[in-house]
Amino acid sequence: MDKINYNRIKAVLAENNVSSKELAKHLDKTESTVSRWCTNDVQPSIEVFHQIAKFLDVDVRELLVSTK
Repeated sequence: MDKINYNRIKAVLAENNVSSKELAKHLDKTESTVSRWCTNDVQPSIEVFHQIAKFLDVDVRELLVSTK
């Protein structure tokens, strides 16, 4: 079964030239946790999505895969 991508965190980090390590440090999370978000193994909470969006200065919707 194919893995479903729910978020675009990895892509948005790359678009903004920010490393997952930098994001992890800013959010006080482990690099492993951020890695799991980037590979869509687990999803951050809505609150964390907002923190990520604020850190990257993007609309939170840019972090999600569109359903349309």
